[in-house]
Parts: sequence; structure tokens; C-alpha cells
Amino acid sequence: MKYFFLFIFLISSLSCSSQTQPEVQLSEVASEKILIVYLTRTKNTKAVAEMIHEKVGGRLVTMELETPYPEDYAAIVAQVAQENETGILPPLKTKIDLTQYEVVFLGFPTWGMQLPPPMKTFLSENDLSGKFVIPFNTNAGYGIGSSFDKVEELCPDSKILKGYSTKGGIERDGILFVMEGTKEVEVKKEVNDWLSSLGF
Repeated sequence: MKYFFLFIFLISSLSCSSQTQPEVQLSEVASEKILIVYLTRTKNTKAVAEMIHEKVGGRLVTMELETPYPEDYAAIVAQVAQENETGILPPLKTKIDLTQYEVVFLGFPTWGMQLPPPMKTFLSENDLSGKFVIPFNTNAGYGIGSSFDKVEELCPDSKILKGYSTKGGIERDGILFVMEGTKEVEVKKEVNDWLSSLGF
């Protein structure tokens, strides 16, 4: 009887581990089939996006809005809060034909402990079914909030892989671009380790 339970345990373990591994080796995905699209305001997310690009190649695209957010911090906080409350999705200037891509990295800061509205627009307007979707994030020290969960919700038929998050600037306190010096070295190592763990 104990051998029966051991057999069941081994089968269960194998099936669980197979669900967490990509069906395709990401190291074998051609560079032209990789997209890195990101939203940035204080350049921290841009810095991480460029580190990813340096490691995996692909196409690097910054997300632009038809009507940019205001420069004033209090004004953007108020606008984003209203968008989150009402479900308004700000129109994007950035348009991408996703048909050729197999792997899509999504980069964004945490805004109001949520996924930024422009990224919600992008995921609502584009079908990422069947693609590997890999989120990455910068934040002011409070973490990802519900942002990664929202990516999963908006990409129900995608293969969501483990995301990466790091502390960036604190715009509220006037501390903007901090991905430099020792911090840059530290984050680059973390990014490379994370990408290696995914199979790149």
C-alpha cells in the first residue's frame, strides 16, 4: 500500500512541476519573436527594460499615450485615481502588431498599488493568447500591489511566467531616476539571474 501512495505522490509531483516549466525552451526563441513593451515615467522601468533587452534581444517599445499625463505629480495621482475608480482606459498612441511575437515582456511601475491604466488599455486592446507573458515592475518600495494579478486576469489564455520587481524612484519625494551606480549593478545581476531562471 505504501508503494501505491509513493507512486501517486511521484506522479503528482511530476505533473505539478511540468505546469511551471515552459513548453518551449525560451533560449530557443528567436530574438525577432521577443517584444519588450514598457511604460515609464521616471525612467526606472526603462532602465530595467534595457537590461532585459541587452540579455535577450528582441524589440524594445516604450508605451506612449495619445494625451500624455500631466507633469505635476499631484495631478497625475488624481487622474490615475479617477481612471482606476471609473474604469476609464486612456487611449494609446503606441500601436503594435503582435502576430509575430511569441514572448512579450510587460514593464510598468506600480501606481496606486495597481496596474497602471495605460497597461490595462494595452492588454484590453491586444490579444496575447498562447504567448509567453512576462511582467516586470519598478515601484517606490511598496511592492507590486495587485498589478501582476491584473496581468493574469487580462491575459487568461497566455502563459504567464514569473515576474520581476525592484524598488525604483519615489516621485512623491522628488527622487526620480535611481537606477545607477551600485543600484544599477545590483539590479542588473538580479535581472540576469531572473532571466536565467526562466530559461534565457
